[in-house]
Amino acid sequence: MPDMISTLRAQGIQPTPQRIAVAEYVLRTATHPSADEVWEEVQYTCPTISRGTVYNTLNLFVEKGLLQPQLLRGSTVVFDPHVEAHHHFIDEETGRIYDVPWKSVQVSGEDDLEGFEVREYQLVMKGRARAKPEGEHRRRGRYEITRHASRPDCPG
Repeated sequence: MPDMISTLRAQGIQPTPQRIAVAEYVLRTATHPSADEVWEEVQYTCPTISRGTVYNTLNLFVEKGLLQPQLLRGSTVVFDPHVEAHHHFIDEETGRIYDVPWKSVQVSGEDDLEGFEVREYQLVMKGRARAKPEGEHRRRGRYEITRHASRPDCPG
C-alpha cells in the first residue's frame, strides 16, 4: 500500500495524525463504511478522535477525489475508496456491498433516452452472493490494523 502521508500530500491535504488514521482505514478497506463505522474503527488507533473530525476528514477526502460517497444502504451515505467507474452488488442477506468491475456488466440505450443528457450512471444489483469473493476476509470489524495501542502520534 502507498505511504499515506505521500498520498494525502499528493492530493493537497495536510497530513495530521487524525487524517492519517482515517486514511489508513478508509482508503485500505474492502468495505463501503458509513462515517459512523469509520469513526468506530479509527478509534482503535486514535481513541480521542471526534466524530466531527471523522466527518470533516471524509468530506475533505471526497472533495479531493480520494473517496466517492454512495447511497447504497437506504438513506445512509457510505464511502467508497474505489473511485474509478464500477458497479455494485449488495448481498441482501448480509448487507455486504461488493464492487463489480465496469466491464463485467453491459448497459445499453442510454443514448436513446429522449429529453435526458446522461453524464454518468452505475448499476446497483441486489441478490445473494454464492461464494466469498477475494477480499472477503477484510470485513468490518476484522480489518487488519493493530488495535492494541493507539498511534504514538495520535493524541489520546
